[in-house]
Amino acid sequence: MIKLRLDPGSGVATYLQLVHQVKHALRLGVLMPGDRLPTIKEVVSDLAINPNTVAKAYRELEHEGLVVGRPGLGTFVQRSLGGGSTADHIRFRRGLARWVRDCREAGLDQGDMEALFASVLADSAQEGIA
Repeated sequence: MIKLRLDPGSGVATYLQLVHQVKHALRLGVLMPGDRLPTIKEVVSDLAINPNTVAKAYRELEHEGLVVGRPGLGTFVQRSLGGGSTADHIRFRRGLARWVRDCREAGLDQGDMEALFASVLADSAQEGIA
């Protein structure tokens, strides 16, 4: 089961942070169709936030067709967002881990790496690669 977290300094609305984390888990294959999300009560207990905030996040995910609420049972993943196979994800993750290690050895910090990655991703989109 996914463990949701909040970054109070991010400037992103709490419900959107929850939505983004669930989508991220769906893309990475951490959550799969049929998996149950933490109950609203569990999230409220873990994060000390308003239950309406969690409900709003889950409604957004349901509206997008990613999850379905089953009264009395919980909220379940309906479809995944991940492209590629799990083996591909593992291979790419290892490659990215090597890249991060090389960047750190070269003295780059997280902001430098994020900017570099975003730049390459944008360039590849313009070239029709991504």
